[in-house]
Amino acid sequence: MELRPKSTPTEKEPVNIPSAGPSARIDAWWWLVVLVVGLAVLLIVAKSDPFWNILLFVRDGLVVTVLVTVTAFIFTLIVGMFGGLGRLSQNRIVYGISSLYVELVRGIPLLVQLIWWYFAFPVVIQQIGRWLNISTLANYQVNAIFIAVVGLVVCYGAYMSEIYRAGIQSVPKGQVEAARSLGMSYVQTMRYVVLPQAFRVILPPVGNEFIALLKDSSLVSVVAVADMTRRGREFMATHFNPIEVWTMVALLYLVMTLFSARMVAWAEKKSRFER
Repeated sequence: MELRPKSTPTEKEPVNIPSAGPSARIDAWWWLVVLVVGLAVLLIVAKSDPFWNILLFVRDGLVVTVLVTVTAFIFTLIVGMFGGLGRLSQNRIVYGISSLYVELVRGIPLLVQLIWWYFAFPVVIQQIGRWLNISTLANYQVNAIFIAVVGLVVCYGAYMSEIYRAGIQSVPKGQVEAARSLGMSYVQTMRYVVLPQAFRVILPPVGNEFIALLKDSSLVSVVAVADMTRRGREFMATHFNPIEVWTMVALLYLVMTLFSARMVAWAEKKSRFER
């Protein structure tokens, strides 16, 4: 009878570790995007009369929605960065102004802010023009899209300021001290050391803010902006078919938000690093 030698303690069978395998190239949640797009296409093809006409009617509003959202988000990132740095400033005046801005804006609903910017702000500008005897200001007429972007930026800039502040504070102080000891100025330290690391931390909440901004952009319809929501209301008021109209509008918003969420997840994966 042949005897097999016993395996030594160092000899072990290979173990399959599920998490160690190659990661999937395609995010499984993309299938949800495909499903929603397929549902919208199916409705258009199966019942072409209402849904296709709705899509044609609101397509210009869709462009306005994307334009307002992207423009407002770009300026929100800039305002939030300065607001976050102001919240961390050692200067009491800068800190006080930044904190006052954040606390006041966060306490007022976005819809109320948009209404104030559209109806009250022009009156303030006109009154100032009368006091200063400046005809340009006295006859100021508001641009709906411009003022809607301003309202969104002012509101979301306050929330973005807190996101930036949290991200900057997550960077160890030792790295800031090391950068300053190498002769870097405060601006150089923030630009080359702190902000690149903080970006990875704040990317998920910044992505969530973009998705929230995309959905909240529907509120600009109350201040005469012909976005997708307003165009849907106009179509419904003419044809009296609320089910078809708001189903189509909801699907369009859902496609944009799901696609944005997948792009944010992709950006997070690309910027991920091992600690």
